[in-house]
Amino acid sequence: MTRTRPFARPPEMRNAKEALEQLSRPGPHQVLRGNLGMVGIPGVVFAPEEGLGLPAVAFGHDWLQPAERYADLLRHLASWGIVAAAPSSHRGPLPSHAGFATDLRTTLDVCAGVRLGEGRISVDSRRTALAGHGIGGGIAMLAAQDRPRVRAVVTIAVAQTRPSALDAARALTIPVLHLAAGRDTVAPAAGHAEPIAAAAGGPVWLRTLSKATHTGFLEGVHWSDFVLSGNPDAKARRLARALVTAFLLHHLCDEDRVDMLIDGKVPGTTLADRH
Repeated sequence: MTRTRPFARPPEMRNAKEALEQLSRPGPHQVLRGNLGMVGIPGVVFAPEEGLGLPAVAFGHDWLQPAERYADLLRHLASWGIVAAAPSSHRGPLPSHAGFATDLRTTLDVCAGVRLGEGRISVDSRRTALAGHGIGGGIAMLAAQDRPRVRAVVTIAVAQTRPSALDAARALTIPVLHLAAGRDTVAPAAGHAEPIAAAAGGPVWLRTLSKATHTGFLEGVHWSDFVLSGNPDAKARRLARALVTAFLLHHLCDEDRVDMLIDGKVPGTTLADRH
């Protein structure tokens, strides 16, 4: 078996615009798709065709949403060498946020503890992250508590949860990226992403995608579109792909070529003052 690089390193890039163009495109890895049914949790997993000691992220869906609506982002991360899995549990109108957090942790444990792709793929448990959209972002914050090996958290249009994502933010000392939607009427940043970011117990980045709506990060069509404002938006997904990929490559793989997408001025977004 050929040992591959643990992740795909992007080329040298001159500025944020060039980095955005590069990181929004698929990486060099061929991608495999599987499901989490083998461990009793509905959901999907995407992984590079092969690779040992890979980083991994478990992704939480928003209220009512199937994991399938994030396949574009998950597949993209896998193409850059990051195993990406998303449970599709707790999709009812009154989900258990604590139960969903447990499923996110279990999903990450499965990725790190089970050889994937007929044994050709393994995950380094020291290179793991949690992420999510809407309530899934808040639940990623909950799931990261008391998980010393989790190295980063990413939220997209984060929404408050019970137990409180705000309390979880205070307890976390690892790097956290919040991507907020400037036109979010479901979980407006002023009541969700901004106070959660302000409560951070560790390094935090709050970047607002100016023209994005709450549901702009989804793909495809689902009946919940009739009860949530906004529509899937290819531009919002493109920005999110690049920003999430850069953040995870930097914090899970110590990649420094993507720093302009973390701390720099990125077209179509605004980075809040971290001080």
